[in-house]
Amino acid sequence: MTKNGESLSQLQMAMATFRKNGLAMGCVTILAILYFSAIFADFLSPYLYDNEDRNYSYCPPMKIHFIGENGKIERPFVYRMYFSFDEFHKRIYKEDKTQKYPLGLFVKGKPYRFLGFIPFDRHLFGAQNGGRIHLWGADSRGRDLFSRLLWGGRVSLSIGLIGVTISFFFGLLIGGISGYYGGKTDNIIMRICEMIMMIPSFYLMLALMATLPPGLNSIKRYMLMVAIFSFIGWASLARVIRGMAMSLKSREYVLAAKAMGVSDIRIIFTHILPHTMSYSIIAVMQSVPGYIIAESGLSLFGLGIQDPYASWGNLLSEAMGIIQITFAPWILLPGFFIFLTIICFNIIGDALRDALDPTLKAEGRT
Repeated sequence: MTKNGESLSQLQMAMATFRKNGLAMGCVTILAILYFSAIFADFLSPYLYDNEDRNYSYCPPMKIHFIGENGKIERPFVYRMYFSFDEFHKRIYKEDKTQKYPLGLFVKGKPYRFLGFIPFDRHLFGAQNGGRIHLWGADSRGRDLFSRLLWGGRVSLSIGLIGVTISFFFGLLIGGISGYYGGKTDNIIMRICEMIMMIPSFYLMLALMATLPPGLNSIKRYMLMVAIFSFIGWASLARVIRGMAMSLKSREYVLAAKAMGVSDIRIIFTHILPHTMSYSIIAVMQSVPGYIIAESGLSLFGLGIQDPYASWGNLLSEAMGIIQITFAPWILLPGFFIFLTIICFNIIGDALRDALDPTLKAEGRT
């Protein structure tokens, strides 16, 4: 009941229960920050994804200074970094205290299209007077890892949502039709689903991506990955929705709609599929991590997004050797973001399951 004495719907009660879960709400906040930073990556990052300076190859994270050589507080700045080699031919970076670069907001940089269509040349922050700043270090080609992580989030985070949305639509539609009509229609659709589910999904993706022309650009590869993920992902959801639809089609409100002459398609979309949404939402939230891992795996093996375009998978490919990890541990940061995103989606999915399924909550109390 609300303060005005109005009764809450099942969805409102579920959302109220979900909001009481502090861990899940924390994960929602983390994902909101990640998606926000991915959407506005071109503005939030000090450099574009392909900006490089070989003089900063594997540059460690740079310190931001607030106190100058005279001991007084100054405007935030960074020192120029230079390197030398030790007896093991390892690059040792040091700060050149004679040359410092002040940091500023809305720094002018290389032109880009804000949100993909607005010409713009300002970045949220950056080093002025020709300096460079690497908050989280640089990769082997001297590209800012912080900037590339934000740009890579656009691919790794969006491919999960787009792919699962397409799979969600086809899974609901095909599963609802199969369960409602039954008979030969159900038999044919379910055999197709079983054939798709029998194929090892990751190996199928490896095979399909390996057959692509080597000169295919990353944008087309991105679209093909979405198509492949969607083709593989809808079958398992369709099977579950089919079982739910078979039980729902014998309910009184469905039989009443049939007696009134309502069309089959309208019955499926207005009386059957809406009652499967609680499970579908949970399935979607728990499916997104699989898409992110699949994209990361393909890009890690060089079959996904190609350099210089960034994704968390191909950023992690630089951490394939123990030598690189030993000398430049910050290149493991993409793996941390993949792990964090997957954990957040799984926790939110579990919290939604507990909130939307009162049966499971009742079983947990017994």
